[in-house]
This record gives sequence, structure tokens and C-alpha cells, in this order.
Amino acid sequence: MAFVTLTKSEQRFLRSNEVGRLATISRDGTPHVVPVSYLFKDNALLIAVDYGTKKLGNIKRNRRIALVVDTVGPNRGILIQGNAKLIEHGAGFRDAYSQFHRAFSWVRADPWKEGEAPFVKITPTTKASWGFRWFSKHRNGIGER
Repeated sequence: MAFVTLTKSEQRFLRSNEVGRLATISRDGTPHVVPVSYLFKDNALLIAVDYGTKKLGNIKRNRRIALVVDTVGPNRGILIQGNAKLIEHGAGFRDAYSQFHRAFSWVRADPWKEGEAPFVKITPTTKASWGFRWFSKHRNGIGER
């Protein structure tokens, strides 16, 4: 499966936000969409999930997922689709947890240990974004809104 590379503007946008909407596929084929905290690193997204949740059950049955991160004022966003990889133990878990611990106060306030809640890693296979041409042009001082 081919992976897509995100533009520098898309990468900056993902790093400057922390909440997106994760879409998974329910047992009956119905989309299930929930807000999640995420981190973007090394052209991949990391999401913390809990055992026993519908989203994790859906991911275990069908690894195809999507995440939308968007803002208004200006209207920008990105849809990333890919396959989920569960990270439950080992060095990968410890690295993901360390990143989340540094980034989010809610993790520091309610820490968990390996085996208590996994992470999901999404490496983009397809993407669609909007509003970045305007953002790049105006961020560089060309024109005004």
C-alpha cells in the first residue's frame, strides 16, 4: 500500500492542533465518528484509545479509518485516511506514551500504564485538504483577508 506525504503546510497545521474526529466502521457498516486527541509525528498520527470502546472494537474488526482535523477563521482542514495499527506494548507504546505525557495535561493528571490503554497509529494512504493555498499565501505576507 502506498503512503502519501503531507505538505509542509499540512504538517504545520496538524502539529498546531490536537483534536480531530476519528471515523471507524461499525459492525453493520455504519460510520462511527468521535472526537479524539492526536499527535502528529514522522508522517503518522497517534491517537490514544481505551479498551472496551466502540471505536477500538471497530478498529479491531476493520483497520480502515479516517481522521478529520479542521478549523474555522480561516477555514482549513485535512482528511487523512489510512490503516490503523494498534500499539499496546513495548518500545512503541512507551515512546507514544512519553509523547502524549509531554503534550497533554490530561495524561499527566490521569496517567496509565502499559496494557491499560493502547494507541492507534495511522499512516496516511490518502488525503484531502482545503484552505492551505490561502493560508500559505497570506502567512507569507502576500495579500490580506
